[in-house]
Amino acid sequence: MVNFEFTQEQKDIQKAAREFAVNEFTKERGEEYDKKEEFPFELWKKACELGFIGVHFPEEYGGAGLGILENTLIVEEFCRADSTIGSAIILADFSSEVVMRFGSEQQKKEVLPKVAGGKAITAGCYTEPEAGSDLTAIKTKAEKDGDEWVINGTKTFITNGTIADYFIVLAVTDPEAKPRYRGFTTFLVKKDAEGLTTNKIGGKFGIKASPTSEVNFKDVRVGDDAIIGQLNKGFYQVLEFFDESRIEIAAQALGIAQGAFDITIEYVKQRKQFGQPIAAFQALQHRLADLRTQIETARLLIYKSAWNYDQGRIDPGLTSMAKYWAGKVAVKVCDEAIQMHGGYGYIAEYAVERFYRDAKITEIYEGTKEIQLNTIAKDLLGKFK
Repeated sequence: MVNFEFTQEQKDIQKAAREFAVNEFTKERGEEYDKKEEFPFELWKKACELGFIGVHFPEEYGGAGLGILENTLIVEEFCRADSTIGSAIILADFSSEVVMRFGSEQQKKEVLPKVAGGKAITAGCYTEPEAGSDLTAIKTKAEKDGDEWVINGTKTFITNGTIADYFIVLAVTDPEAKPRYRGFTTFLVKKDAEGLTTNKIGGKFGIKASPTSEVNFKDVRVGDDAIIGQLNKGFYQVLEFFDESRIEIAAQALGIAQGAFDITIEYVKQRKQFGQPIAAFQALQHRLADLRTQIETARLLIYKSAWNYDQGRIDPGLTSMAKYWAGKVAVKVCDEAIQMHGGYGYIAEYAVERFYRDAKITEIYEGTKEIQLNTIAKDLLGKFK
């Protein structure tokens, strides 16, 4: 049986997320955080206090024991209310899922309650200057020295890098492994680790309230207790996490698309040209109808992906389709939103230009749209020798 109805709890979560975001994520605040390139710490703490962050964490670690679908509903509503603030807050727990799914009991108890409680922010350190989409090409190394591991390397385009309290770091631990990704391990590194430094990457096109940085590791020492899960299993852990995070980014894109669409619907009803609201013109009506259809198809694909993941199934093809399509729709909707606003769409007053700038990243991070197409094709056709 296929049931497209949310449970009452899911409806309540969606409603609460919407009400909180609409009331708190004002356009003025969004513009301010965008202009100053500052993370919305106060709003993030409020979101944590109300239980919106880490809702998918088990209850014993500060969460609500819910699933990816419930988290998806929150992400969508946050980014719908404001693309800038929403995008920053929903990624404050980025990569904490690696700890949740693979970490030791000690690691889980230390990190997860703090993240859910608004006392810690996490960052995933995977991408490198010469290893963007090709995760197998990373060069950061962790070498054993007595009872410690010494980490050296550079990660780039790291979300939350300058504000994170914990870093989940993927490093090479067995250089002789064949294929080489079988020699990768993830480590949990604290922000005060000696030799760890960060450099903010400024001047971004969008998501300016979500800090992006370069993270450098110079002889950073950690013990065996910093290993997440099993030695040399890091690559597989990160791939599984990406399957989950693609859904979150797809929900981010969906929220941004819906938010820009909401603004546009209000505008075309009020804006008059040639003696009538521009919404009365059939050519514009057809464009709006097409956009609404694309948004709804993205929503169904994302909800299905989230539900499927909550059933314990890993399906890279499905989650890649969700992210690919949602990102594409977000950019398309925001582009049309600006066009329908005319000259007003090009200035900050109506916010759609900011939504457009924030939308574009959803086609880039967590795997570019081209990488998503590769994954979908591989799922469809299998491997070629």
